[in-house]
Amino acid sequence: MEKAFDNSLYLKIQSENILKRMETFGEKLYLEFGGKLFDDYHASRVLPGFKSDAKLQMLLKIKNKVEIVIVINAFDIENSKARADIGVKYENEVLRLIDAFRDVNLLVGSVCITRYHSTPAVDKYILKLNNLGIKTYKHYAINGYPSDIENIISENGFGKNEYIETTKPVVVITAPGPGSGKMATCLSQLYHENKRLIKAGYAKYETFPIWNLPLNHPVNLAYEAATIDLADVNMIDPYHLENYGKLTVNYNRDVEIFPVLKSLFIAINGSCPYKSPTDMGVNAAGLAIINDEVAQKASKQEIIRRYLQAKVDLLNSKITPSALDKAKLLMKKANLSVEDRPCYLASLKKKEETGKESMAMELSDGTIITGKDSNLLLAPAALLLNALKHLAKISDEFDLLPKSVIEPISKMKVEVLHKHNPKLHLDEVLSALSISASTNPLAELALKKIAKLEYSEAHSTVILSSNDLDIFKKLKINVTTEPEYYARRIYHK
Repeated sequence: MEKAFDNSLYLKIQSENILKRMETFGEKLYLEFGGKLFDDYHASRVLPGFKSDAKLQMLLKIKNKVEIVIVINAFDIENSKARADIGVKYENEVLRLIDAFRDVNLLVGSVCITRYHSTPAVDKYILKLNNLGIKTYKHYAINGYPSDIENIISENGFGKNEYIETTKPVVVITAPGPGSGKMATCLSQLYHENKRLIKAGYAKYETFPIWNLPLNHPVNLAYEAATIDLADVNMIDPYHLENYGKLTVNYNRDVEIFPVLKSLFIAINGSCPYKSPTDMGVNAAGLAIINDEVAQKASKQEIIRRYLQAKVDLLNSKITPSALDKAKLLMKKANLSVEDRPCYLASLKKKEETGKESMAMELSDGTIITGKDSNLLLAPAALLLNALKHLAKISDEFDLLPKSVIEPISKMKVEVLHKHNPKLHLDEVLSALSISASTNPLAELALKKIAKLEYSEAHSTVILSSNDLDIFKKLKINVTTEPEYYARRIYHK
């Protein structure tokens, strides 16, 4: 895959930027970390070459100076909120984050429960964390936040929040997802540090939007497409333009809140170190783009994928019609059509020709492979086998998995496991292929080519099972589907 992004350069510049910002404040820097730290697949899709764990690797460069505090909103615990991309509940994502940080010897100092209120679910979660040896702190909802400055900067506001004890000069405030209260936690800590006569500062680190790319650059439009449910809008930072005469890109929430933040800084520290929302950021992703053409091409495909996913999400009531309208608008802004996705057209054509549910895949070299439902295989499984045969240069005359292998599995699904559909899914086909490889040289050859499926694009004429979607994700294949349930069923697992 052609690269658009120099990951090594990014790690170097980004870590230097953070340390430089820390030095400007003195003893302590509270760094609000937006986005995903170790599985940022959106960034790796729109900026080919960006490693999905780049942020984590960057922190490792300065790990002796870093401590991590994870914040989670009490209402998200109460409502069992989950990450949309991987389906993990926020309360479990906190634990997953802690494990990931500990695995690389990054210090997780504590977890902060924001907007704390006593309910059985919230208190049970705090007890669970404490039993696991994880220190917890409580921050509370503040009347008039964020506009009532006088109340916020008082003992009835930030003053009633518990002070989070930290030991390192750079305190990374991160969360399982948006709306967790990262910024409020940072500001609350500044208030408490000031009371203790400790010099502390605040900075923001978010990959997107990329401030030094044009407003309607496909990379920035792809970020909007990824956040249609949050109603984020990229915009020119008016404060930066006014103070420096330069065009930079930020997003509406930071621009709207900046006057309040400025007032909070002045109330806490006596002055504000920033003249614009852009000033607050330390992100250096735009400085590591080495091929803009490749980045634009990849981002345009992401915009199409997000639009197709939005149609499915609307069917499943995960988004509102207005969110889908925004996805359509972004398609128009980028001058795109679903027909600009070759696998989309190929899958529909295959279904029209065969009358069967179908899938198509565009390999990284542009080759189109198709697969369809059969008596024994679902379209995703058929597609995978056909793609591996193509990569291994195996003739269509040969079956990687003969009926003698597939039929017993299909029979067991129905007769033993009492499943409705006897056709094999991706995981079942991969397991069968792995077992066959010990005696079948062709199966062994095909399995060796599986890594070459990375960065392929695929489209299905029906919504896939969560199981098949998960396998495609693990194989790093970007999948979209039509907003149609399999066999027109309304229950879809």
